[in-house]
Parts: sequence; C-alpha cells; structure tokens
Amino acid sequence: MTSREELLSALKTRLAVVADHAHRDRDPSSHLAALKEAAAALETGIASLPDTLPPELRHFLERQSYQKAIAWLEDPANPF
Repeated sequence: MTSREELLSALKTRLAVVADHAHRDRDPSSHLAALKEAAAALETGIASLPDTLPPELRHFLERQSYQKAIAWLEDPANPF
C-alpha cells in the first residue's frame, strides 16, 4: 500500500518533470522518458491505494487534478 508520503512524492515528481522545460528543450527524448517513468510510478502508487481512500482525494487523482491532490495531502486535517 502506498503511504501518504510516497503518494505526495510521486505527485510532486511528476509535476516537476512536466514543468522542467529546460530538460525538455535540451533533450526531448530524455525528458519524455523521465515523464513516462514519473507517470508510471504515480500510476503504480495510485493503483495500490486502499479502497477506503477519501472520496475527495480519489476524485482529484482520477481527474488528474494533481495540484489539488497535493494540497489535500499536505493538509494534516485530512485523513488518509
């Protein structure tokens, strides 16, 4: 099962790779490979989440609203 910290890390990594325009411009094929790797890691993490995942967080993840998912996970008041 993926922990809160692992999910946060995977989300942040994927967004960081997407935002790395210098890498994309310098070496598009390497950037694409990094993006595929980050996306696969995130998908694997999401797939291992429990069925009891809070509905709001599940909604954000299913709709790829990753910034909202990060904000939700970073709020200690939200259960996970």
